[in-house]
Amino acid sequence: MNLMELPATDRDSGAVKVIIETPRGSRNKFKYSADDGVFMLHRVLPPGSTFPYDFGFVPSTLAEDGDPLDVLVFSDEPVAVGALILTRLIGVIEATQKEKRRKPVRNDRLIGVSLQSLEFRDWKTLKSVGADTIRAIEQFFISYHLVQGRTFRPLSRGGSTRAHQRLSEAVKRAQSGKQG
Repeated sequence: MNLMELPATDRDSGAVKVIIETPRGSRNKFKYSADDGVFMLHRVLPPGSTFPYDFGFVPSTLAEDGDPLDVLVFSDEPVAVGALILTRLIGVIEATQKEKRRKPVRNDRLIGVSLQSLEFRDWKTLKSVGADTIRAIEQFFISYHLVQGRTFRPLSRGGSTRAHQRLSEAVKRAQSGKQG
């Protein structure tokens, strides 16, 4: 089964489906290969750098950078690579990514909470996360991209309504097969 073809949302709960590529606390960044149907080791972060929370993608979406839409998920424990988590979106960090000699492209990060979470179950907005934690998440992605010779620039933050708008746009983009 190609995980990219799963529906973006759960029919019963309306929650967003997120496939975890990289667990919280991991230096290993995995990436799903639809062609091979497996998760491949994509890169290893430098010593002292780990993913702050579970990181994955929403199936059946296409972000402006040409990949599925990225999601950072708050969950109680690190989640296994390849696991599907039903997620409540609470916000978005809107950002651009720029590689050398290329134009910047949007590379937003949706922020969500696992529906199974006990610790974060009451979080409904980015205010629940806290400004310091959001800044730390942004700094993680700035550093993560810098090591790869790219620039990640946060533009703005939005709540769950804006996160759902980004999701809807990415689903439509995937259906039409158009990037950007």
